[in-house]
Amino acid sequence: MLEKLGREKVVIGCIHLLPMPNTPFYVEGGYEASMEKAVKDARALYNGGASGCIIQNVDRVFVPTDDTDYAHVACMAVIGNEVRRATGKDFKIGVQIMWNCITPSLAACKACGADYTRCSALVGRSDSPFGEIVGQPMKVMQYKKSLDMPGLDMIAEISGYHFLNKDGYNKEQLIQQAKNVLKVGAAAVEMSHPDEAVNNQMVADLKEAIPGIKIVLGGHTNVKNVSSRLRLADGAIVGSCFENGNWGGMVCEETVAAYMNEVQKL
Repeated sequence: MLEKLGREKVVIGCIHLLPMPNTPFYVEGGYEASMEKAVKDARALYNGGASGCIIQNVDRVFVPTDDTDYAHVACMAVIGNEVRRATGKDFKIGVQIMWNCITPSLAACKACGADYTRCSALVGRSDSPFGEIVGQPMKVMQYKKSLDMPGLDMIAEISGYHFLNKDGYNKEQLIQQAKNVLKVGAAAVEMSHPDEAVNNQMVADLKEAIPGIKIVLGGHTNVKNVSSRLRLADGAIVGSCFENGNWGGMVCEETVAAYMNEVQKL
């Protein structure tokens, strides 16, 4: 999926679902509503020119471990399949079961033929609102191999929304974390910083230290700043911008198109 990184700017739109069955905030009909929303969002991203999507559960409360309920995997896989049916063959689909359920995400990807998954903590550990998340790279590598999924890519977060660096930007620490996730099979790293100057410096430092590294920005881009923020990076995952600032809302096709128009100028 990530073979285009480095040759063109890859833009991934978030599809935020409603709480899944067997979670505290699930309401009757929520699964069907999630499926309908996912298909509409995917069509908006596809028609607006985005490279692909990441389908993400938004249960509002999460477990911090790698395990999840069977219903999560089944529901996410079915939704991923419906998104595939609603879009073109070149539209790349990812599935991520939050907060750090990497092996369940791989299972859902296998079932629906997804192209990639996103890992909050593939290696190392990080705080989260729901407890500490801890990477289990050996478990992930073995499970991915057992599913016979050599072509499925993993984007590993190394600094940003879900993998937190409490002490601020530490160049050596960031570079080492990037090397660690690449060593265990990540195809690209994900990072972001709210300060644009710091964000761009982080990208430049990684590019200098690790030739050929593929970097995806995990947030803070919008129509106005994407031309400067994405200048050095290889791609971006976009959430609230495509939802017109209403995080978790519907994707707006017109906003996607405006964003992609700026990207195409790079």
